[in-house]
Amino acid sequence: MRRAHHAVGIAMTLATLVCAALITLVPPAAFARETVVERGDIAVVMLPAEARDVLARVRAGGPFRFERDGVTFGNRERQLPVRKRGFYHEYTVVTPGAHHRGARRIVCGGPRRAPDGCYYTDDHYASFRRIRE
Repeated sequence: MRRAHHAVGIAMTLATLVCAALITLVPPAAFARETVVERGDIAVVMLPAEARDVLARVRAGGPFRFERDGVTFGNRERQLPVRKRGFYHEYTVVTPGAHHRGARRIVCGGPRRAPDGCYYTDDHYASFRRIRE
């Protein structure tokens, strides 16, 4: 009985060590990459109020709060569908309490006032969610 109990204890300790080793060996970016896929779409009504305001400004052609709003988004991270350079444009979504532009953006592709699709990121391009109208 004691041997069986001891064997179970050793097995549990080994399982714990293996799990800990895997957690330290797998880079955090791998987990983030999975999260990108799992995050999926987001409905306009679920966006923060500041993002809904930016989306309305995009459709109206402005005015925008930041000088860089409307610049070409290069999609260097390849998080969005690949398109020709100049297809995507980025817009800053104000982050309450931030003293700079913050990490939140909306990136739209296609014609500026009638985009083919827009995406929201709250982690400075690490992941995106397609905005569902």
